[in-house]
Amino acid sequence: MKKVAVILGSDSDWPVVKAACAQLEELEIPWEAHILSAHRTPDAAARFAKGARDNGFGAVICAAGLAAHLAGAVAANTTLPVIGIPMKGGALDGLDALLSTVQMPSGIPVAAVALNGAKNAALLAAEILAVCDDTLAGRLDALRRDMEAQIAKKEDKLQEEIRG
Repeated sequence: MKKVAVILGSDSDWPVVKAACAQLEELEIPWEAHILSAHRTPDAAARFAKGARDNGFGAVICAAGLAAHLAGAVAANTTLPVIGIPMKGGALDGLDALLSTVQMPSGIPVAAVALNGAKNAALLAAEILAVCDDTLAGRLDALRRDMEAQIAKKEDKLQEEIRG
């Protein structure tokens, strides 16, 4: 199975991003996490992105706040799918990170999830990998069934409370 790279622009992103890693583990997807910066370590970030496919990765998740150029810088250096997690914070509370993540030039796509949407980034990476992996697709189907069962239990509890 291909690995997922989880790239943090800063160690301060880890409290949010570890939810992506936990989701990947739950789905039995191998992953690696690294701190690389589009601005402070641009050569290292480009080198990582250029070698990602050869190093066994099938998707890259990038978390960054403020200017949030990390996902775009990685996407510019690989043809693997790149998923950006815009991080909340700063003067604009993440709006700048969101816009930096979604406003990519034609030809260099980056998928974006919600502000601090680490779990969804992991699920999107899993869905991408599952296109060619029926076992992983089955795990995703099971996860969806579990979510459906959880909601059904909550609905039953609500109806019991309403009826008194």
